Amino acid sequence: MKGAGATALCANGERPQDAKASRSSDAEQTRRDILTVATQEFADKGLSGARIDEIAARTRTSKRMIYYYFGSKEGLYISVLEEAYRNIRNIERDVNVDHLSPEQALRELVSFTFDRHQENPDFVRLVMNENLHSGKYIAQSADIPALNVPAIETVRRIVERGKKSRAFRQDIDPADLHMSISALCFYSVSNRHTFSTLFKVDMTSRKALAARKKSVIDTILASVRPR
Repeated sequence: MKGAGATALCANGERPQDAKASRSSDAEQTRRDILTVATQEFADKGLSGARIDEIAARTRTSKRMIYYYFGSKEGLYISVLEEAYRNIRNIERDVNVDHLSPEQALRELVSFTFDRHQENPDFVRLVMNENLHSGKYIAQSADIPALNVPAIETVRRIVERGKKSRAFRQDIDPADLHMSISALCFYSVSNRHTFSTLFKVDMTSRKALAARKKSVIDTILASVRPR
């Protein structure tokens, strides 16, 4: 007979708390798998073209399970947008430039942002698709606006130091500078296929990307220097 302090085991031999932790881990992994596949589906086909059946088949789950986690197709789409912005906007986690001079810090930030966009073409396609919806679904997210704050804060710190040292113009607005950086890096992904076709240049080649990256960095740095 077991003692009063003995811990009961589940049918599979696990302790109840271990079994609960395992189920929680499995559920989180399932949720991540659904988001990964859904990101590709929505990026490739947009909200209207994406199919929940296809996402379910590719994740070896069910429509019922997807709706359990995300509520609806639109709910899944919003969660995909949130995860995409979370991945692209974690600049403060991935790059530390506070120890660099303002100009070098800005150079590193632009370089990092350019690379991050190149590494995440699905993010670019998702944003393009969401703009076709006039930002309707992004407006329903409570998380996405907050995700942009750290990125703007990083730019703000660089700008303040640049103004103080007189390396930058005094009238630079951090949000506007952030927009310019994002626009140039975004365009390098969003329009690379049409640009390649029109100008007979492979914009995905290592040489073309290096040249474009340098041009983006030089353009941004030139825009902040005192006239």
